[in-house]
Amino acid sequence: MLAAGRGKRLRPLTDHWPKPVLPIDGEPVIVTLLHELAAAGVDRFVVVTGYLAEQVEALVRPLSYQLRFAHQPEPDGSLDAVRRAEAKPPLLVAAADTRFAPGRLGRFVDEARETEAALGVRRQEGRPDYTRVEVEDGRIVRLVAPEAAGRWTAAPLWWLGAAAAAHLRDEVPGPPYELAVALQNAIDAGVAVSAIQVGRTRDLTTPVDLVRENFPYLR
Repeated sequence: MLAAGRGKRLRPLTDHWPKPVLPIDGEPVIVTLLHELAAAGVDRFVVVTGYLAEQVEALVRPLSYQLRFAHQPEPDGSLDAVRRAEAKPPLLVAAADTRFAPGRLGRFVDEARETEAALGVRRQEGRPDYTRVEVEDGRIVRLVAPEAAGRWTAAPLWWLGAAAAAHLRDEVPGPPYELAVALQNAIDAGVAVSAIQVGRTRDLTTPVDLVRENFPYLR
């Protein structure tokens, strides 16, 4: 669980609280994700903390899951965070700022377990901050593809089997060191990365998102 970022676009809220403890529907996003992943059969968690780590850790430590923490001292990217988790594949990686529609996380886990690697994808208009990806025959071809047809975008949800996870140690440009670059290396090396549809997501990116996602009548 990636929970180390500074959430700069959510300032001034994140001057005081880390993004993972902020709510959607009144529930901290990271807590919702942990509950839903546990219900989907994930039985061990590594929460990578950094900015205002003590707040995140105090919130989730009491949960009754097999859970440990890793620390990312600087915001050096998603790949750096996953490396610091020091977890063995297969790995499910999720960012702690996105909520999925009911049942979608469980469906992703079930489908991903049958693949070498997988990425959650969605078609969701009106969010220029989402990263466009190129999909062919149900597989990811390019992870950063602004001009790709099909309007698929990447959700912050990855499944990495052993072949894909081997590329986590690849030398990549940075900082920041990004998981998308390592996964593109895996694709270029012949690893099949499935595109699994996760439907509409709810994300905390700006202060307006926080208001909208907690007061539905304002949407």
